[in-house]
Amino acid sequence: MGNLLAGKKGIIFGALDENSIAWKVAERCFEEGAEFILTNAPIAMRMGAVNALAEKTGSEIIPCDVSVDADMENLIDQAMAKYGKVDFILHAVGMSLNIRKKKHYTDLNYDFMHKTLDISAMSLHRLLKTCYEKDAINNWGSVVSLTYIAAQRVFPDYNEMADAKSLLESITRSFGYHYGVRNKVRVNTISQSPTVTTAGSGVSGFNSFIDYAEKMSPLGNADALACADYCVSMFSDLTRMVTMQNLFHDGGFSYTGVSEAVMEKFGSQE
Repeated sequence: MGNLLAGKKGIIFGALDENSIAWKVAERCFEEGAEFILTNAPIAMRMGAVNALAEKTGSEIIPCDVSVDADMENLIDQAMAKYGKVDFILHAVGMSLNIRKKKHYTDLNYDFMHKTLDISAMSLHRLLKTCYEKDAINNWGSVVSLTYIAAQRVFPDYNEMADAKSLLESITRSFGYHYGVRNKVRVNTISQSPTVTTAGSGVSGFNSFIDYAEKMSPLGNADALACADYCVSMFSDLTRMVTMQNLFHDGGFSYTGVSEAVMEKFGSQE
């Protein structure tokens, strides 16, 4: 066990099972000396194995539907009752009924889309607003949300989740400014490699794209544990001056135009 987060208190959203990035983040935060509350939507918690993670890390579980103001306020109130103010928050939240129902981007159900934007993006604003109003985060605290490069580039099967990630990153910048001015709280997104998780596996052609990204990235794809390590560094005091950023954690994929491995694959088909 290390001491990078010794004495720090936090909240971790989104740990569903051992494949979740949030699950790995919780394990690494615990190993580095942090204490935290685990939270997820009530239905997701019934489907997952979060009780085992809570037992392993000595954490309390508080359900929260991130689209409901009262749930968010209850979560933050309980966290403050337990810890006073918190030092870090992981926002690992995303959902698309259009993807689940295999609706094409050109033929979206807008009721579904509203839900996607609310849960996957507006929930970050709801979280930050609640914390801001209750003064729930210590000065120099850190909030990290998980995003994907589809916010900047077209990945057709990522559907309206790309729009949600674009909004998520905009909220990070805008709220990050206001929270930074008032409390030096830093707010960032981590744009992760395609990662095998319960949520990610719902995207059509996901396994093929993981193989493509692996061939495109000079360092290969970053896995969930590597992302957890990056989150730990962002929660630590070593990154005190980093805020309002979208940080690519993708083995170099985001700045690679084409790779020799990909060109060789195309060449083999001639």
